[in-house]
Amino acid sequence: MPGGSSLFSGFRVLGLYSNHVPHALRYHKKHREFYVVTSVGQCFHTYNVNRLGIVSVSNSLSDDITCLAADRMLVFAATGRLITAFARNKEVVMCYHGHKQEVRLLLPLGDQLISADTGGDVIVWDVQEGDVYLRLQFDPASFDVSAMMHPSTYLNKVLLGSSQGALQLWNIKTSKLLFTFPGWSVGVTVLQQSPAVDVVGVGTATGRIIIHNIRLDETLMSFTQDWGPISSLAFRTDGPPVLASGSPQGHIAFWDLERRQLVTQHRHAHRTAIAAATFLHGEPLLITNGADNAIKVWIFDQEGGAPRLLRSRQGHSAPPTSIHHHGNDGKNILTAGQDGTLQSFSTIHERFNKNLGHGSINKKKEQKKKKGLSYEELRLPAITAFSSAAARQSDWDGIVACHRGCLAATTWNYQRCTMGVHHLTPPAAHKTDIATAVDITTCGNFALIGTSCGRVDVYNLQSGQHRGCYGNDGKAHSGAVRGVATDTLNQLTLTAASDWLLKFWRFKSRKQEDQLKLHAAPASMMLHRDSGMLALALDDFTLLVVDIETRRIVRKFAGHHGNINDMTFSPDGRWLITVAMDCTIRTWDLPSGFLVDCFLVAMAPVGVSLSPTGDFLATAHVDSLGVYLWTNKSLCGPVGLRPLPADYQPSEVTLPGVTVDKSEQEVTSEGVDEGVDDAYESAEQLGAELVTLSLQPESRWKSLLHLDIIKRRNKPVAPPAAPAAAPFFLPTLPGLTPRFTLPTTTEKETQSKLVSWGLMSQRSEFSSDLESALDSGSFDRPVRLLKDCGPAALSVELTCLSSEGGGASSLLLAFIHMIESMLSSGRDFDLAQGYLALFLKLHLRSLSKDPVAMAALLRLSSRLEAGWAGLRSSFDQSLCLLSYTKSALL
Repeated sequence: MPGGSSLFSGFRVLGLYSNHVPHALRYHKKHREFYVVTSVGQCFHTYNVNRLGIVSVSNSLSDDITCLAADRMLVFAATGRLITAFARNKEVVMCYHGHKQEVRLLLPLGDQLISADTGGDVIVWDVQEGDVYLRLQFDPASFDVSAMMHPSTYLNKVLLGSSQGALQLWNIKTSKLLFTFPGWSVGVTVLQQSPAVDVVGVGTATGRIIIHNIRLDETLMSFTQDWGPISSLAFRTDGPPVLASGSPQGHIAFWDLERRQLVTQHRHAHRTAIAAATFLHGEPLLITNGADNAIKVWIFDQEGGAPRLLRSRQGHSAPPTSIHHHGNDGKNILTAGQDGTLQSFSTIHERFNKNLGHGSINKKKEQKKKKGLSYEELRLPAITAFSSAAARQSDWDGIVACHRGCLAATTWNYQRCTMGVHHLTPPAAHKTDIATAVDITTCGNFALIGTSCGRVDVYNLQSGQHRGCYGNDGKAHSGAVRGVATDTLNQLTLTAASDWLLKFWRFKSRKQEDQLKLHAAPASMMLHRDSGMLALALDDFTLLVVDIETRRIVRKFAGHHGNINDMTFSPDGRWLITVAMDCTIRTWDLPSGFLVDCFLVAMAPVGVSLSPTGDFLATAHVDSLGVYLWTNKSLCGPVGLRPLPADYQPSEVTLPGVTVDKSEQEVTSEGVDEGVDDAYESAEQLGAELVTLSLQPESRWKSLLHLDIIKRRNKPVAPPAAPAAAPFFLPTLPGLTPRFTLPTTTEKETQSKLVSWGLMSQRSEFSSDLESALDSGSFDRPVRLLKDCGPAALSVELTCLSSEGGGASSLLLAFIHMIESMLSSGRDFDLAQGYLALFLKLHLRSLSKDPVAMAALLRLSSRLEAGWAGLRSSFDQSLCLLSYTKSALL
């Protein structure tokens, strides 16, 4: 398998939306719509603001993007010392080389691009040519460029801010320093143009915001933010004079510029620092993004000036650790991440994604927030294991989760997208015990939770009450429970623990029936309820498959070289798919007992889940925020699986990327023509043994035999008579009675309208090409000319082939050879039949007198009969098969 996996192929990644790089905002005049561009690793995504639907994904770069900028035509992305320009939001059209250090600032300005790096170089580029227009060098010790902007109405001017606090205004056309602002003895982090000309907003590293007039060098007002440095500034332009400022803690403050006071603040707008905040021009909408993998649109339609969340796209802010498909349709994937949130990603569309939120210690304790309890103290740690059931999720909570370092297990409601009201805690338990394993019965009524002390407790999900525990002394195992499972009919309970034992219990009586001694401690356990196969991953990197009916080990697999993180069964129970820290994804065939598929990925997978329908395999990886989908090739066609040797060396497969939703409108750069897509073009003929039609309209060949009828039907009764133009002075005859003179007949009217034969003696282009094709043997050009003719023109061309029409007998013979060539090649079968029928109708009488032409017609007749015999047999076979399938015998 040199191509990687023979069973799975990369499809797409879910849950990647943004990172720490500030977004770029674009307005498309043709579409009259705003688009936001966000960076995701080595590529960037483009979303429409109206629906936050992804409309474009750029081509990947060689390194991670460090900053973004966009103008009306292009999107600019910096990766290290290289700057790349993208057209149509995806295609690389220009690369700018010249920086010696990492580029951290980009500013498009008309036909030029200004970039600044960490080494103190500021370069002005010619966007179209890619040449360096101007290079400015600063000493980072005295003036380290940390922000830059173009003041509105200042032609060819750029304002630079430094981490030392000073500001400089430069003319990039003349390369002159116009003015130096001493600053405020604190580093400048943000420069933002206000709606008022000459007034800019300056954000500092100490949290101070200065509104400064750069023409008068006068500070108009200042504010102070208590959350650290200013990460972003945005001025509202739809009316109210409001300034929004972002902070590294994820809070946003809103300042009233008229009253010079704080209007409101929105805490925890993002879980991490606000990367960028931008107001839409003329609209009460604010767009923010952050390193928490979220894009949010806020609307200001409430009293008091407070915003509310209008729409958002957000994934996990920390890598997911556990994933499972929810429901039986395979359309939703539940994921638990290190950020403590439980989310659901839809494989159909992003609008069906759900965020179930972050677990809290107790909802009643949330009332103590006002008494000094912080936001972080109320939150539960990350989820380590969870189980879900869709059977009774409309009646009560259908998800149970265990948290890191916590004894109590929490319940969640999928339909309400909230945390449940129950905290499942075993009675008389020690405070140091931790919930380690969980499972929900098929009926959705009970939850089984295993702890680190060896307890396995049963809870009722509707009431949250404790219903009992396994074991005589209250402990099912002498070690930490690693896995819990129940069968389909709630008859059998299976538990595995670090004491190297797999125990079988009766579910209702909670009495032990049997146990199985393992050769190593189990790390995790997975039960396929339909087939009764139980898979155990052991600490020695081996796999065991136990039949719960016979309670024996039926398969043992070895091959992983690292801890087995997760595993899943195929819907029919034939395959067992495992992922481990050795960065491999392996597929084991249970009937044969062999490894049938194995491939490497760049990042170690920590979670895996195969959909109940078997169409998609979902994986989660170390240090990756997304959920990666792989398509099952066996559903699309036959896949040849063969046993792989024990020393098989898998090849690395690239992780799938993001795909564009076809329902969203594709956005392109203004003024740039859309490139022609590489669409598949069908061959002119699939095979010489097949009959190929011409794809011409039926009117081109069906009406050839009825042209005389059509002409008679469409012939007008009387020709349209144009009204005679009356002269201004009507001529009259001399006499007492006024009489008008009759118009005289002009010479043009007395001329005959019959065209002389000499004007028609010249041959047409078709006749000339047909005569030359008789010598060369290639009739492609005459056939192409006939395809361009309409029925009337075609009738004229065929009439002119005879000697009475100005042709010759050689042309009639050439036409017969042309039809024979069309039939032998198998192309344009319908046109050949129609042309031949009209030809025989016009010239059969004259052809009967020519023995050479009659011999050619006889050969053509035999070819026609042979062709129709083959077609008739194919038709009869198809009709027979169709009638058989429609009969009542099946």
